[in-house]
Amino acid sequence: MREAGTGATTGVAGAGGPAGGASGGAAGRAVGLHRVLDPPGVLPQAARRLDAAAAIGPDEVRIAVERLNLDAASYRQLHTAHGGDGAAVRAEVLRIVGERGKMHNPVTGSGGMLVGTVEEVGPESPLGLKPGDRVATLVSLTLTPLEITDGLARWDGLSEQVPAQGHAILFARSIAAVLPDDLPVPLALAVMDVCGAPALTHRVVAARPVPPTVAVLGAAGKSGALALAAARRAGAAATVGLVPTEDEERRLVASGLADRVVRADARDPVAVAEALGAPVDVTVVCVDVPGCEHGAVLATAAGGTVVFFSMATSFPAAALGAEGLAADVTMLIGNGYVPGHAEMALNLLRSEPGVRALFEGRI
Repeated sequence: MREAGTGATTGVAGAGGPAGGASGGAAGRAVGLHRVLDPPGVLPQAARRLDAAAAIGPDEVRIAVERLNLDAASYRQLHTAHGGDGAAVRAEVLRIVGERGKMHNPVTGSGGMLVGTVEEVGPESPLGLKPGDRVATLVSLTLTPLEITDGLARWDGLSEQVPAQGHAILFARSIAAVLPDDLPVPLALAVMDVCGAPALTHRVVAARPVPPTVAVLGAAGKSGALALAAARRAGAAATVGLVPTEDEERRLVASGLADRVVRADARDPVAVAEALGAPVDVTVVCVDVPGCEHGAVLATAAGGTVVFFSMATSFPAAALGAEGLAADVTMLIGNGYVPGHAEMALNLLRSEPGVRALFEGRI
């Protein structure tokens, strides 16, 4: 993705990386080691600070940023921490990006993704992008070098989607998708932000030897709606959507995505188990608040699978909770990438009116 190597660019394209540390050769460059400023030697996602310089190297791509999409857990934490003060949320996001060279919420450890236009492509980039392509990055902002140049002046701090100007850098091992022509950018961005959820849900459900029962916690949200649709398409015997409020219950029922809709606080394990009744074979967690691990474990039958898609998940709490409950369940971390995940999610949006209605209601 970058353009350096030809002598046409400078800065981070240098052999030693921006801080003078080793870049690990071609393999290190492919994953962005040369962009890590602090601490040296870690991958960009684990770094405290990245070099977001605009000059690109031979296998990098520079994106002119149009819009950020903060992940739900990160935005909820920022909104809550600042008492709903949009100006304070905006200032906090600018501070994080300015200090870290990326959007990496230090509390939740999560970021989001972005939409923009390809400005420059390095001659050795394997991503297949060209200048002028409008793309969504399908890798986390926690590992994407990012610089904001407009002070987020067009954002009121009151939504997850952030109009922005600046640039971002993609590596050879990054992922990006050209935006579809038939969908508004905010809608396409919202779908691509959570496209890993339906793809992995489909894989897990389809792999079961007998059609499973599936529960989705946080089912009226973006990833939850797609997970429900994917589970049904993969052949689930029955689907249950769990939501926390009467309003979300009403909207999910209207969507027709779940065979049954129940209401409970996903942070209350006993309430979750009572609302579902019988445990299910597959539980998918799409809730953007912490504390839902034990409810998901209780909701799942022996020999079943729990898939965690929420960045608010405490994986130690999930593992130790399952041990303490003597729960024989397999727990999977939804890492956001499954081959073909973007196209699957977009196809679900296009083909399932209930999915589109829930998405449009949220953005």
